[in-house]
Amino acid sequence: MESRRASYLLLVLAAIAAMTTCGVILTMTGGITMFGPGTGPASDDAVHAARRERMVRALAASERGLEPHVLDAMERTPRHLFVPEHHRHVAYRDTPLPLGSGQTVSAPGVVARMTQLLNVSVDDRVLEVGTGSGYQAAVLAQVVQHVYTIEILPELAETAAARLAEIGYSNVTVRSGDGYLGWPEVAPFDGIIVTCAPTDVPEPLCAQLAEGGRMVIPLGPQSAVQWLTVLEKRDGALVETRSVAVLFVPMTGIAGRSAKDGGPTVDDPA
Repeated sequence: MESRRASYLLLVLAAIAAMTTCGVILTMTGGITMFGPGTGPASDDAVHAARRERMVRALAASERGLEPHVLDAMERTPRHLFVPEHHRHVAYRDTPLPLGSGQTVSAPGVVARMTQLLNVSVDDRVLEVGTGSGYQAAVLAQVVQHVYTIEILPELAETAAARLAEIGYSNVTVRSGDGYLGWPEVAPFDGIIVTCAPTDVPEPLCAQLAEGGRMVIPLGPQSAVQWLTVLEKRDGALVETRSVAVLFVPMTGIAGRSAKDGGPTVDDPA
């Protein structure tokens, strides 16, 4: 009888602990993000939580050499809330998923790798070019002070901003505009991450990168092999390191026009 009572007490305590931990997320920025009913990780069901845990274990076992704080950010970010509802059952597979409007949600492995290559810390400010669903911004928000993210498609920017706010990411600011131009009003940035591929590095982004900062960007032509490239600013110059071959959607706007027949440059008012 005493054994049964003890077992029952342990079950009750475990249930209380589970309810407590799922409602409060300790962030890498030193704050506490509270998630209300029906939003974010607090509403995770067991299936999504288990799938996310398996995904992170697989990422940790891979040869990417991911650091603990990156894996922790991946485990605390509910990817299933950033993909179309009819794809939620495969949200934690390491594969890109269609988002609509010709855009995709990057594979978790790519998001984790780019986050690590950025090499940022809790006091840093990061610019993301290509908000998409907001998933990469949400991961970054776990490890830096503030994320500024730009999306060229207004409808995607609006949806991502609403989603991030609903889940509880108070340190992400979303803007609709051409990411080629960056965000000069709030520059410089300790890190810049680009989730669409231009053929060349946008000069405005180079100018907005702080000394000692890093830019992680896929470079290359559309529908061909691109290289995930790390650019580090040292003494005002950019030092380039290639990482891995990738395939991202092309950067549009000024970058897209400039890649075709000598299209408009940054100074072109067209």
